Amino acid sequence: MKLARAQAEVLKLHSPLAGWAAPLDEAPDPVFAGRMLGDGVAVDPTGQTLHAPCDGVVASLPASRHAVTLRADNGAEILMHVGLETVALGGEGFEAHVAEGQRVRRGDPLLSFDLDLLAGRARSLLTPVVLVNGESFEIVSRVTGREVAAGDALLEIRPLAATLQRVAHAEAVALREELVLDLPHGLHARPAARLAARAQGFRAELSLTAGARAADIRSAVALMTLGAGHGQTVTLSAAGDDAADALAALKALLREIAASERAAAPATAKPVEQPTAPRVEEPGALRGVTAAPGLAIGVAVRLADPEPVVTEASRGAEAESAALREALAKVAVQLAGGARSGHATGQDILAAHQAFLADPELRSRADAAIAGGASAGVAWREAVRATVAALRSLGDPRFAERADDLLDLERQVLFALSGEEAPRPQLPSGAVVIADELLPSQLLGLEAAGVAGFCTARGGATSHVAILAQAMGVPALAAMGEGLLKIPDGAAVILDADAGVLRVAPDRATFERAQGALAARAATREAERASAAEPGRLSDGTAVEVLANLGAVAEAGPAVGQGAEGCGLFRTEFLYLERQSPPTEDEQATAYQAVAEALEGRPLTIRTLDAGGDKPLAFAPAPHEANPALGLRGLRAGLRAPALLRTQLAAILRVEGPVRILLPMVNDLADVRAVRRLLDELAPGRRVELGVMVETPAAALLADQLAREADFLSLGTNDLTQYVLAMDREHPELAPGLDGLHPAVLRLVARVAEAAAAAGRPACVCGGLASDPLAAPLLVGLGVRSLSAAPAAIPGLKARLKALDLAACQAAARAALDLTSAEDVRALARERLAGHGAPS
Repeated sequence: MKLARAQAEVLKLHSPLAGWAAPLDEAPDPVFAGRMLGDGVAVDPTGQTLHAPCDGVVASLPASRHAVTLRADNGAEILMHVGLETVALGGEGFEAHVAEGQRVRRGDPLLSFDLDLLAGRARSLLTPVVLVNGESFEIVSRVTGREVAAGDALLEIRPLAATLQRVAHAEAVALREELVLDLPHGLHARPAARLAARAQGFRAELSLTAGARAADIRSAVALMTLGAGHGQTVTLSAAGDDAADALAALKALLREIAASERAAAPATAKPVEQPTAPRVEEPGALRGVTAAPGLAIGVAVRLADPEPVVTEASRGAEAESAALREALAKVAVQLAGGARSGHATGQDILAAHQAFLADPELRSRADAAIAGGASAGVAWREAVRATVAALRSLGDPRFAERADDLLDLERQVLFALSGEEAPRPQLPSGAVVIADELLPSQLLGLEAAGVAGFCTARGGATSHVAILAQAMGVPALAAMGEGLLKIPDGAAVILDADAGVLRVAPDRATFERAQGALAARAATREAERASAAEPGRLSDGTAVEVLANLGAVAEAGPAVGQGAEGCGLFRTEFLYLERQSPPTEDEQATAYQAVAEALEGRPLTIRTLDAGGDKPLAFAPAPHEANPALGLRGLRAGLRAPALLRTQLAAILRVEGPVRILLPMVNDLADVRAVRRLLDELAPGRRVELGVMVETPAAALLADQLAREADFLSLGTNDLTQYVLAMDREHPELAPGLDGLHPAVLRLVARVAEAAAAAGRPACVCGGLASDPLAAPLLVGLGVRSLSAAPAAIPGLKARLKALDLAACQAAARAALDLTSAEDVRALARERLAGHGAPS
């Protein structure tokens, strides 16, 4: 309890300036005089250097350099605001000697300023020295009404009793753990937002340290400005009664994010380049970095959106604070609406924007600027630009790209403050948009306007705009240099993003070749889409049901359009994650019914909550587990929390239409029987189809027993593969070699398919192998007659199967079982199925 005892002592704050110490009441500003930011004193300076009043860390230093917030070792935060309304100087007359996150000792210089310049242009030189977190500390003495020298005693503060109790308790259960950051793109916007959201579910004090800088995990902006990159060693710290649970949940989330980012990485992505000038490889051709693959022919359209009008003059702190709150609330509603619709990638990015909008550091910076006399627009712009500058100063192009997300929010909030609506672009048919750079909200607007493709002078392959373009299927090039902006509006262009080139005013032969390539691609896609509406079958007429894996309500309708014959796996975790309380039965029933209606009578298979392991619940934290993959996850977690499971089952039973229930992570018959008893209690006399996920070797080996009581079996090949091969699918070194076509996995698939057929039960594969066009025919050859795949893969998958007959599939599958590696299996499939549309 050494730290707690130290914090019980009075902290002495020494004057940061030479000058006259006065009460805050003399400040000619109602925000400071009214103690809206906290209690303290004011110093009318005679010196020109601001010094640290105690040991601590620089918690905040705005771009305008007119104020510093220092966090003392006992947690007290002291704001020193040089003069009043000095924010309007935009940094003129100020020089910073420290940076945010820097450790300082008492007396170290923080800022220098031009006293004469301030005297002529600032409202007042009076410098408030304010205790910001007065809810945790109290001032026990202060010096006023006399001259002080820099370093003289000025204030004495001490923690309140409740603060001491909380700190002492936190010390008793403080945990720290070092780990290597395995995020392919570093700690950028989306992972930062997800970590901040997950942290909200715990009481513990949580921080992440990278190098000499630390950030509160509840602040996504603070996390981003750490600049933590792939492979960097960071430290997770948690202090509080649920510290162990918090630490385990955050580590698991980092593993989950890393795995999903690796899986989502586009094969066509190239290293980010930032050329200062475009490289010309032929007349009229400009090169760039592939942001999203594809080919487009159209006309160049220069995008130059007007900027929002920013009112510079303040109408008073109270009015400006209210205006900012209203604008933030308006944008929050807009973001929430967008995050509930559209494609999953857009939802993720808008969810990250929502986290930034509510970020406590951004809000406190803006509030401080308003208190200093800035208008709401100027204050918000200053708060955002300070963080943008911090991100761009990290020297990593990926983090510089993430600054675009904050600039996007800046723009949206400024439009809301001005009372204007953000402009909606009107594009001609075949528009290839040309811009210096694009923001995510602008691209979402272009999608609605029907953009054919876009090129930007700046940006890169890992920006959120690039990720969005990939999800939208819009070809795009980035980092093309200033030469791009010289292309005249209306010029004919060919955007070949696959080759990384934009051809301007192409000759007739080039134009005709591009038209031919575009027509061939379109014809292939159109043929696949047209035939996808037909039931899945092989060339000899053997039926193979092709279903869709879904993870959100909005995905159901588009999946039907891709040819899905139903849903073989509806993941329900989206209803539970990132929440502080579980979803109600009504909420769940409404969501499930919406999916059933979108499927228009096709079968719907709802998997019960697959939480635990890499998907912890904020409202029901599980105990720390040394190996979450082998712990309380899937149905195990559901049976441990029967009220949650019971509510979900009751909601599923309310669905009108062909619905089935699928149980994750089943090991043996006891699991099935436990859920069947719950269903009998909820709906006596009614029998709903109940299936099991075969994801463990135990379930595969007992498939004959499971098939006698379960109504269907569904193979989850992702988990099954990691358990069979004893390779963690989130391990950075092992995961790339994790392949479900390993003969050991295929032998278990064959065993499950055989057991299901003997019992007269259907067997489905709903894991990653079902979406693999090379693996699907082998699964069919092993006896699987139902595949549940990613919706986008369905048209190509059906076309692939239609080119094969059962004999070819069976022969290849039998031969595969005798091989020794997944690489050999893939080579065999390509050789045996050559001429049958096998992918190369």
